[in-house]
Amino acid sequence: MLRGFRWQLALFGVAALLLAGALLLRPQLIGPSPSPSTPLPGAAASDATSVVPAPLPPADVAAPVVFREGLVGRLQRLNPLLANLNPVDRDIASLIFEGLVGTNAYGEYMPLLAEDWTITRDGLEYVFRLRQDVLWQDGVPFTAADVATTIALLQAPGGVIADSLQTFWRTVEIELLDEYTVRFRLAQPLASFLDHLRIGLLPAHVFNGIAPEQLAGHPFNLSPIGTGPYQLERLIAGEDGVAAVALRVAPVYRQRPEGQGGYSLERIVFHLYPTPEAALEALRAGEIDALGNVDGQAAAALEQAGAARTHIGVQPIIGAVLFNWENERTRIFREQRVRRALVMSADRAGLVNRHLSGEAIPADSPFIPGSWAHAGTVAWPAYDPVQAAGLLANVDFALPTPTPAPTVEGQETATPAPSPMPGFAFTLLCPDDPALVALAEDLAVQWALLGIRVTTEAVPADALHARLESGQFDAALVELDMGGSADPDPYRLWHQGQYGVGQNYSGINDRRTSELLELARRDPNGLHRAAYYAAFQQAFADRALAMLLYYPVYQYVTTSRLDGVQIGFLSSPADRFRSLQNWTLR
Repeated sequence: MLRGFRWQLALFGVAALLLAGALLLRPQLIGPSPSPSTPLPGAAASDATSVVPAPLPPADVAAPVVFREGLVGRLQRLNPLLANLNPVDRDIASLIFEGLVGTNAYGEYMPLLAEDWTITRDGLEYVFRLRQDVLWQDGVPFTAADVATTIALLQAPGGVIADSLQTFWRTVEIELLDEYTVRFRLAQPLASFLDHLRIGLLPAHVFNGIAPEQLAGHPFNLSPIGTGPYQLERLIAGEDGVAAVALRVAPVYRQRPEGQGGYSLERIVFHLYPTPEAALEALRAGEIDALGNVDGQAAAALEQAGAARTHIGVQPIIGAVLFNWENERTRIFREQRVRRALVMSADRAGLVNRHLSGEAIPADSPFIPGSWAHAGTVAWPAYDPVQAAGLLANVDFALPTPTPAPTVEGQETATPAPSPMPGFAFTLLCPDDPALVALAEDLAVQWALLGIRVTTEAVPADALHARLESGQFDAALVELDMGGSADPDPYRLWHQGQYGVGQNYSGINDRRTSELLELARRDPNGLHRAAYYAAFQQAFADRALAMLLYYPVYQYVTTSRLDGVQIGFLSSPADRFRSLQNWTLR
C-alpha cells in the first residue's frame, strides 16, 4: 500500500538524518548560572564542580583559544562601583565594564562610551555626547539613563560606596539633555574630573529602583552585565568557594567597530589562589599562562628556564624620604640648604640598585614614568658629599627656644637667647621590610659622613601610617601610593594646604610649588597643564622638598607562547590589559 510513496519516504529519511546531524553539531550556549559537570578548556580538573561541558567542535572548526591567568585572593563582587575594594574584583571587572572615558598608554584620556565631550571656558561644565552603537551584554541599548542611574548610586547615602567617592560625587550635578547627551556641572574647576568618569557604568534596566543598601548583596555582583569586551561565562566552584572565573568575548562587543578585529583570546579563565606562593607554583607547573606582580628573582628564574617572558611596568608608587617640617625637634628641615645637603650626600641610585635590584628603579620625579606629566629633563642636585658638607657648614643651627607661658598675671618671662641645637641628629622611620631596613641603615651611614647622627626605627605598615598621620616622626622612608587614579595630580601629597587633611605628612609649606599645583588644577582643557607640571618638578628638585628614591616595578610574567603584550602607563595593575585586543597565544 505504501509502494506509491517510496520517494516521499526516502526524502523524509534524508531530512531526518540531516536534522539529527544538525542537533549533534550545534554549539552549546553557556550561560552564567553554574551547574555540575566537567571543566571548560583551561579550567583545572579539581575546579570542575560547576561547569557545563562544551561539545567538541566539528573537525574543520578550530577550538577556541583559552588564556589562563592566576590571581591571588578571593572573588567578592564584580561590580565596578565596589571593585576597587578588592584587587581580584578590580582586574576581572575591568574587562566586563567600561566608563565614559579611558586612558591610552601614556595616561591620556580617550573616549570609550562617550563619543566626545566639550568643556566650558570656566571649567565648570562638561557636556558628553554618548555613543549610539553600544549594547549591554544582554542586548539592551546603552543610553544616558545608564549614566544617571550609576551616578545616583554613587551619590546616594546609606550605601557601601567609599566615603571619598560619595563625598566627591555629591558636589557634582548631572542633567540628561536627551537620550544620548549628558551634562555635568562642578562646584569649582577640577582638571582631574575626567578621571572620575573612568569608573564602570551600571545598566539602568537592572538598577532602577534599587536602594543603595541593596547594592552590596545584589545578585548582579556575581552575574554582571557590562558593555566591555568580555562577559562572564561561568563561575567555577572549588572547595572554598569560587576557584576560577571564566570569561568569553562578548558577541555584542564584536558588533562594534573596535571589536571586529583582534581579541583572538576568545576565552579567559582567571584561576584564584590563596597565596602568591601557590600562584607562582601554578605558573611554574604550566597550569596558568600568566601571573602579575611576580618578584624579581622568581621572574628571572622563570625567564632563564626559557618558558616565560617578563613584561615590566612601573607601579604607581613613589618611595621617598619625607622630612618633618612641623616636628619641634626637626624644624631645621625647613631650611632648604639642609634638605639639599641631605639629598646631595646620598647615593640614591646606588642605594636602590644595591637593595632593591630587580624590584625597583631610581626615581627622578614626583610623577610616575610613562605618564604624560613626567618630565625627563629635571636637574636634580648631583651626588656630591663634599658640596653637601659645604652647605651644612653655612647653616646656623642656633634656633630660638619657644616662648614660655606667662608665670605671673600680666607679666611674661624674658625669651631666652637662641641656644645651639644639641648636635644634628634625628630618627629615620621605615617599614619593617628587610630590604627597606637595609636601605635605611645604609642611608644613615652615608649621612654619618657629614657628621649627622641618624638612628633607624623599623615599624609595621599600620604603625608607620599612624605615625605619619599624627606627625610623630623626624624623617620617614615611605611609599606614597598614587594608584587608583590615572590623573597625575599630586596636589594631596605636596600642596601646603594639605597638611593635616591630605597626605602632606611633612608639613611642606612652599608657596611656589603650591601655586604651580593650583594653576595646573584650574586648567581643565589641559593647554598649559604640562608646562605647569614641568615647572613644578624642577622647583621640587631645586627646593629638595623630599628625597625621592625609587619606583617599584610591576613584573607580569607570561608564557613564551603569548605575543602582543604591551605594558604602558599603569594607574593600577588592571591597566596591563589595555593592549589585550592584540594578544595572541601560540
